Amino acid sequence: MSGLPLAGLRVLSVEQYGAGPFGTQHLADLGADVVKVENLTDGGDVGRHVGPHFLEPGDSHFYEAFNRNKRSIALDLKAPDGRAVLRALARDADAVFNNLRGDLPAKLGLDHASLAEVNPALVCVHLSAYGRTGSRAAWPGYDYLMQAEAGYLSVTGEPDGPPARMGLSIIDLMTGTTAAMALLAGVLAARRTGRGRDYDVSLFDVALHNLCYVGTWYLNGGTVTTRAPRSSHPSLTPSQLYRTADGWIFIMCQKEKFFRVLADLVGHPEWPDDPDFATFAARLRNRPRVNAAIDEALSHRTTAAWMAILGGKVPVAPVHDVREALENPFAHEQERIVDFAHERHGPVRGIASPVRVAGAAHPTAAAPALGQDTEALLRAAGFSAHAIGDLRARAVVR
Repeated sequence: MSGLPLAGLRVLSVEQYGAGPFGTQHLADLGADVVKVENLTDGGDVGRHVGPHFLEPGDSHFYEAFNRNKRSIALDLKAPDGRAVLRALARDADAVFNNLRGDLPAKLGLDHASLAEVNPALVCVHLSAYGRTGSRAAWPGYDYLMQAEAGYLSVTGEPDGPPARMGLSIIDLMTGTTAAMALLAGVLAARRTGRGRDYDVSLFDVALHNLCYVGTWYLNGGTVTTRAPRSSHPSLTPSQLYRTADGWIFIMCQKEKFFRVLADLVGHPEWPDDPDFATFAARLRNRPRVNAAIDEALSHRTTAAWMAILGGKVPVAPVHDVREALENPFAHEQERIVDFAHERHGPVRGIASPVRVAGAAHPTAAAPALGQDTEALLRAAGFSAHAIGDLRARAVVR
């Protein structure tokens, strides 16, 4: 771990389900000591019980996907002695993270005002649905709701179909990643100033922020972006799905030079000289004709054949299902599929961290069992064997 960039960083994370654990898993993959604080009274992280695929009761494939390389302590934070245990652990931590409902961190003593007495430099990061202030602080909320309210369903799918969400929990994943960035920014500031503070990230804020250029188009010009056929780019052509002899291929000519190369490779070098094809603006005005011509040209070969011809010369990709994506030879060439070591079940296959660290290998421990590190963590925090036994007997820890 010493060769990894976050070695020596300790994070206490009161986390569950998807967004929070995904964010802290980024940190754990890069060497941070992430201590997963799980609700003792509810059987730990709810993700342990999300099916339909399980290794054993209390350990699901879903849970394993979000929690590798962490430690676990099972703790009742609703009990005063449970909160006292967390305060003891916070003395030596760099950050306390949570992804609870917005009104809960202050009630459970997880904010900076509650913890500054034991550690003034502590960074407290709060990931919630709608934030810790305002009219929705106590609202529960989840990814798909954010996609619906932030406009995603109106720009996803075919124009004549019903509103459609993205197939992945993209808001959870991006909010977790954003929260990890906030935590690191907070720790940098705290190490410079000696003072921590609260940082807030919400699913709603991230969903809205992700509108990015589409949002800017509306805010400055009143343009409401809508769904376009075949997942096409709103302003660039060709940049969408096209038919081949046996399926689909995605082509993105985001620069004029790529269209000229495409025209040559599909056997139509005359296209760039046609006024309807000559520029981005012309192709957008004449998109039906352009798309029909490209479809016809591509219809004579398979997707694999066109990938062999176009790959590396034009921005292009095959359209895979999940199996094909994970069996992709390029993914294996790049060592993107990793075996994570599970104490009872042997290797658990997972997807590698997207951050490559020169000269260092990522840790490869599978997700922890509920409370598997309670004893070690409490002893390191100064609790005696008798005190730990008493806490266990009163169901404050497990």
